[in-house]
Amino acid sequence: MDQLLLGLRAAAEPTRLRILALCGHAELSVTELLRILGQSQPRVSRHLKLLVDAGLLVRNQEGSRAFYRPARDGAGAELGRLLIDLIPDVDATLTLDLTRLSQIKDERARVAEDYFRRNAGSWEDLRGLYVDDELIDGRLKGLIGSLPPGDMLDIGTGTGRVLSLAGNHVRSAIGIDNSRDMLTIARSNLDRDGLMNCQVRHADMYRLPFGDMRFDLVIANMLIRYADDPAAVLGEGMRVLRPGGHVIVVDFAPHGLAELGEEHAHRWLGFSEAEMARLLGEAGLECGRPDYLEGDPLTICIWTAIKAAEPANDCLPDVEMAQ
Repeated sequence: MDQLLLGLRAAAEPTRLRILALCGHAELSVTELLRILGQSQPRVSRHLKLLVDAGLLVRNQEGSRAFYRPARDGAGAELGRLLIDLIPDVDATLTLDLTRLSQIKDERARVAEDYFRRNAGSWEDLRGLYVDDELIDGRLKGLIGSLPPGDMLDIGTGTGRVLSLAGNHVRSAIGIDNSRDMLTIARSNLDRDGLMNCQVRHADMYRLPFGDMRFDLVIANMLIRYADDPAAVLGEGMRVLRPGGHVIVVDFAPHGLAELGEEHAHRWLGFSEAEMARLLGEAGLECGRPDYLEGDPLTICIWTAIKAAEPANDCLPDVEMAQ
């Protein structure tokens, strides 16, 4: 009862209700909310604190910026969703707020396009060496869709490509990356796709900011080759994975293109089936059968692994690869 009253008191103010409605449409920073609301930073910050304290919003720090979105868990989450649904879209003030929000989303998209334009050449050179991304996406989407809907973590999310593929199947998804430029692009892509159950965070793949057994599925898509210590990355993935949960790793099979290390910062020139099985095994995961997508000269490999629901001698069967 006390938590319900706290949430109702926090929301029972015009500006805070506007903030709740806006965050129901997109994850927003303080600066972006200031532009929409036209109010001072101290006032908006106080409204945000009250909404967070009441459990209606969650705050995620990203460097010097903080982003806000509706809570998905906790005592205030259900009330927050109910209040957002009850806010009439025909309200004149909210209509103006949403118009300004649309402008902010357009700016995010322009920033993303500028970044792609500056880096497109090097990315296209690399993509030309392996199979089409759509083929990889199709295999990943089919594999994710073969699993029960749950909570997903995408390590090294980049542009949020995997989040976009999985968003309509999983219950919730979080993508982490250490590049703020990439996170800006990923947020723009999530805005475009309307995936409010997905979010991105600035985080270190070696020190995931989540408690143990938080996720049902962990994905490392085209990431491990950049890691100085792949075993440590997979070990962190194992830590945050629930018993019976799955890991999917997508990367190159072994190759001899040493120039990729110099030009694209690849730390590893691909992974053999035995090497990846060892890495996953050392992390405490049982590796399934890999799926190869032959390319010229680079071959993509998709490895799957599972965390035992019971002791290691009672493991679940391998995940069947989607065809």
